[in-house]
Amino acid sequence: MEDKRGEGVFKSKAHRHIHRTLRKHSPHGVHKAKRLLAFKYPKLFLLIALIGLSYYLFSLPQIKDFVSSLEQFSYFSDFIAGILFSFGFTTSFSIGFFITSYPVNILLATIIAGVGSVIGDMIIFKTIKFSFMDEFKELERKKAIKKIEKIVKNNKHVLIRHYLLYIFAGIILITPLPDEIGISMLAGLTTIKLGKLAVISFILHSIPFFLIFYFSSL
Repeated sequence: MEDKRGEGVFKSKAHRHIHRTLRKHSPHGVHKAKRLLAFKYPKLFLLIALIGLSYYLFSLPQIKDFVSSLEQFSYFSDFIAGILFSFGFTTSFSIGFFITSYPVNILLATIIAGVGSVIGDMIIFKTIKFSFMDEFKELERKKAIKKIEKIVKNNKHVLIRHYLLYIFAGIILITPLPDEIGISMLAGLTTIKLGKLAVISFILHSIPFFLIFYFSSL
């Protein structure tokens, strides 16, 4: 028992000595490390970085040529990209693929990508406790999210409250924002069934898919 206590005291002193040495010789490095470790939203920071990376990659001629070479697998690629569209970290890459794919049949590509996005949302619905959920809970304490909750909760009529939730979740699903947010709202605050979620997901994702395919082909 005494040996363990002595070992603990020794480690504590060693850690303090290392910290003092680092502060003395590299104060800027210690400050940067503290800021990095104290960063509240690393996943959201990574999300923004990935958006920038996807924009850079899909502006390269080599990537555009590669996407064009997938012509014989175009609809299967649209299906996979539709699945990836649902996940926050891969949404921007999916959009980049859609913009550079130039499908022959825009309507068919939209339907196939829409089916893919439904599968993606079903996966999110089943595994909602993972991914962005910890940081979403942190964001729930912020003013913007609290205002949305206040609008919903202050409305005593249950039916209108549900409609408001569907509207807020729908805005998230139809935009490039991570579907995890919208799905978590529906899964946590409503008793939505999988079939209903699938229909909502398909419609709300198919609209931006069609617009992306249409305007990129002009």
